[in-house]
Amino acid sequence: MPVSHIEHFLVAADDIDATRDWYARVLGMRPGPHPDFGFPVHWMYLGETDIVHIGPSAKAAGEIQKKYLGRTSQGSDKGTGAIDHIAFRATGLRSTLEHLRREKIPFSQRRANGQALFQLFLYDPNGIKIELNFAAQEAAGVEPELMASELMKS
Repeated sequence: MPVSHIEHFLVAADDIDATRDWYARVLGMRPGPHPDFGFPVHWMYLGETDIVHIGPSAKAAGEIQKKYLGRTSQGSDKGTGAIDHIAFRATGLRSTLEHLRREKIPFSQRRANGQALFQLFLYDPNGIKIELNFAAQEAAGVEPELMASELMKS
């Protein structure tokens, strides 16, 4: 049984509407159709593909959700548990930088060794780290705050 690709990821949120609004406002996703599960959800789309599903966290989950999904989340204050981050390929580095600054979204800029990627890291309202990867050509003249090679110097 070969796995072909990631289908979607589920964000367990205390405030599913605020989380939906953040993914729309900050990452440009749009809410779209989803099945009726008997509990509230939002599906966020890139083009015609649902990428992010948003449902109530464990503390807000009803009995139907708990039976359907099983354990929904630990209900911890912050962080992503065993998953450190979710990465997206992106375009329009300069306009994204302007957009994040205008929206007052904190982010960090990184560059990995041997990779032709410029990376932005930010957090959604639930503490999930989001990585945005841009082609190196878009980063001409934009300095990262940190390069992995700088960390390896003794």
